[in-house]
Amino acid sequence: MPDVSLYPLKLQPTLHVKVWGGQKLAERLNKSLPTQEPYGESWELHGSASVLNGSLRGRNLAELTREFGEDLVGKGNDPDHGFPLLAKFIDANDWLSIQTHPNDVQARALENEPRGKTEAWVVLQADEGAQLVIGMQPGTSREQMSEAIGQNRLENLLVYAEVKAGDVLYIPANTVHALGPGILIYEIQQSSDITYRLYDWGRLGLDGQPRELHIEKGIQVCNLHALPQVEQPVGDLLIDGEYFRTWRHEHEKDQLTIASEGRFQALTCIAGNLLAEAAGHPPIELAVGETGLIPACLNAFSLAGSGVVIRSCQR
Repeated sequence: MPDVSLYPLKLQPTLHVKVWGGQKLAERLNKSLPTQEPYGESWELHGSASVLNGSLRGRNLAELTREFGEDLVGKGNDPDHGFPLLAKFIDANDWLSIQTHPNDVQARALENEPRGKTEAWVVLQADEGAQLVIGMQPGTSREQMSEAIGQNRLENLLVYAEVKAGDVLYIPANTVHALGPGILIYEIQQSSDITYRLYDWGRLGLDGQPRELHIEKGIQVCNLHALPQVEQPVGDLLIDGEYFRTWRHEHEKDQLTIASEGRFQALTCIAGNLLAEAAGHPPIELAVGETGLIPACLNAFSLAGSGVVIRSCQR
């Protein structure tokens, strides 16, 4: 057992340039972008995220997962498989690729990876008329899909849905999906970066070359019948999925105490300014766009201040 004890961790995310990205991570979430390149993702909760406070400052979650095991991530997780969830902000300034992800069984068989990718999107901001792709037109066959990709007309076989701030889309593995331009989201997912791009709108990557497609595997694993619906949840609970649960807490004055129940708790501030505190440890302050982590070994924590936080944990 490590000599150092765990405490509420404030995290430094990793930023990712994407051909479809923009500048909203800076404009809306106060991220300090190091260049003028199109930044599309801020990985808030991930093995690559590092600690900003206390004795573990500078260490990343991958290292801490191996070192602290279930004290950090809770029971039922293999530390060798890394931190189990990934939370990120995504700024879509253009269409993301039409894509799908394998489930756990397929990820092990096709990629020798421990987990697939089920995810969910919480829309933080959307331009008027902004759209998502939520699946394929009913009745589409794999042969028709393959032919449409080859003829650069897959968009004609897709199902689109308009979204606005506050909307939520739960996306099980194997669903054909894409995020459209003018949308800023919080994404929570299984920690996997296995993405099978089926279609990329005929564009070139930042290197001037077409981005790699994964048509054979994508068509193999995709569920042509999946058509998840955009929802506008009522109440704090936004997502009650197979692998994770997510809440939106709008906090004003009274202190809110939450039991951790043996699960780590990811806290991401999307409005205002909040303090997260566990008994016997210094609080962490979270401003807009900042994320903290309550380790699984801490039985409870409290929120104080005035703001809005998205909280996620394993199912």
